[in-house]
Amino acid sequence: MNRWLIAWNRALATPLRGSTRALVLALLIPLGVAAAAPLWTLRMVAPQYPAGLELRIYPYTVEGDIQEVNTLNHYIGMAAIDRAALSDLDWLPFAIGAAALLILRVAAIGDLRALVDLAALFTYFGAFSFARFAYALYVFGHNLNPDAPFDVAPFTPVVLGTGQVANFTITSLPATGALALSAIGVALLGLLVASVRAALRVRAAPA
Repeated sequence: MNRWLIAWNRALATPLRGSTRALVLALLIPLGVAAAAPLWTLRMVAPQYPAGLELRIYPYTVEGDIQEVNTLNHYIGMAAIDRAALSDLDWLPFAIGAAALLILRVAAIGDLRALVDLAALFTYFGAFSFARFAYALYVFGHNLNPDAPFDVAPFTPVVLGTGQVANFTITSLPATGALALSAIGVALLGLLVASVRAALRVRAAPA
């Protein structure tokens, strides 16, 4: 066990290969896409809205049929979708900027330990972002105004997939930005596995 730990600690200090650095640097492209493209879309279809209503969630704002959705929300006592209600989005551009700086650092001077840290932090960022999104939807659906025109039991809007709320079929799916972030996560995992194997082989090779 001790020999394995010593080999692992030494492997973590192994500088990244040039090809790995180039691939890490290339991750700035999908990260830039995630910064500009919508992360998530919510589409609502009902008999009175056959063409559907759509909300597109960006890292910095929400676009789409906001006014119409807010009108519907008013009738069931749900809070209006506005900038104040979406303050949770404020940290996302800073997190994406921090991820870009970490990617640049790993590509420039990183070793295997730095790549492990980047993969771990990026995984945490993705999990935390999704959890905050799910919590925000929960709050929207449970903090209902009791004096609203229609009495609706508290509910959690659809986080991922398709569900029914009253006569609305709601579909909630990741958009281009979230898919780009997922691609970065998969790429980092692949690079990490390949780099760990290469480093351990080098350390295990006879002198």
